[in-house]
Amino acid sequence: MTSRELTGFLPLSEAHAATGDLSRRLSDTAWRIGFGAIGWPWLLASLSGGRPADKRALLDELGLPHDALPHLGSWKADVGFLRHIVREIARLRPAHVVELGAGASSLVAARALQLHGGGRLHSFDQHGGFVDATRRWLGEHGLDVDIRHAPLTQESPDWPGRWYAVDGLPDQIDLIIIDGPPWSVHPLVRGAADSLFSRLSPGGVVLLDDAARPGERLVARRWRQRWPHIDFRLMKDGTKGTLVGRRRDTSQPVANDNMDGRAWRHLGRAAAIAALVATGWIARGELGEFPQSAQASSFLDEAAASRRAGLLRQAMPSQVESARFDPKEIERSAGIVLPELPADWRVTDVQLVPSPGSPAVAMSVLTPQGEALSLFADRAETPAEGTPLVARRAGETIAYWERGDMAYALTGRGDAKQLMRWADAVAPDA
Repeated sequence: MTSRELTGFLPLSEAHAATGDLSRRLSDTAWRIGFGAIGWPWLLASLSGGRPADKRALLDELGLPHDALPHLGSWKADVGFLRHIVREIARLRPAHVVELGAGASSLVAARALQLHGGGRLHSFDQHGGFVDATRRWLGEHGLDVDIRHAPLTQESPDWPGRWYAVDGLPDQIDLIIIDGPPWSVHPLVRGAADSLFSRLSPGGVVLLDDAARPGERLVARRWRQRWPHIDFRLMKDGTKGTLVGRRRDTSQPVANDNMDGRAWRHLGRAAAIAALVATGWIARGELGEFPQSAQASSFLDEAAASRRAGLLRQAMPSQVESARFDPKEIERSAGIVLPELPADWRVTDVQLVPSPGSPAVAMSVLTPQGEALSLFADRAETPAEGTPLVARRAGETIAYWERGDMAYALTGRGDAKQLMRWADAVAPDA
């Protein structure tokens, strides 16, 4: 069978029985029973693969027939997770994508790669028969994938459960898709995927499915501690949650080599907390852990810089402004979701601008009262407030907020109260 057929509530049976001593097997069983008792709401949520209309829209975007994925849910990736895969591939144009756990995500990732840059998908799954059937299924759609059988015969020194016997990995990976092994092996088994993180390219991305489950939340908490140069964030835009990790570029030298690294970490943490209090950019953690330091300050600096550049361009006759834009095209190509503007606002200029990790969008608009505003949209790096907050930069007033995995800033010269009213018009449900 492949991911185009219905699957049952239980995962496919394992070809390889559990290995190790009796105490290890009993411990793994106790973990499964314990997490099954507290995690049943998330397991029931796995039965839903998302709205049929969303699935059809995703398949239309990929140019695939609506019956390419007639059945989602159970242990398959849901529409929310699949859309994250498509967005990241469109944004990154990756040369190498590694997938752990084949299925619906294999079809979607392979097709997205075919449309955006032609990179290579390397997929691994523990079920040999499923691998063979999936290879044929993808071939029917004209997709060539490096999909291999990787039985669960390996032991991780850092994580419980059995792990894939993977080999032939690319030296550098741009996107890692983690949709296996199933939690029935061990609730924390997917943590061993961090054995691939050292191969992640600067700016590369990790996507973990089922990230709202208790086991995966504990995995995310430990990953944040073990991999501080990767910014992890739980996205709740699907039925099961997606953990998105983005690797920062660590090639920049650290200032003051004479200072002890531990002291720098303590100062950095203190500065992050101070910045949170000073800007009102409130970050929220999961299961009590403190999240990655918020990036409000740098985001506001970028928004202010884009505002200055937009005003300068408007004053230069030689610079061509373009008010034409297609929000869907911007979302497909850059992964930026633009908010809906009030109907009586007039867009005068739209530009893609460089931003760390991905392009951002800078937009110039006019209100009916003739006030020139600048809207800046970028991918959010940390959880923050959905209600607009206000800051000041270089004599400008900036209202900023988040929606899903997007961050927005509206900049103008009006007073704070007036700008907040304009921001509320752009984010009415925030």
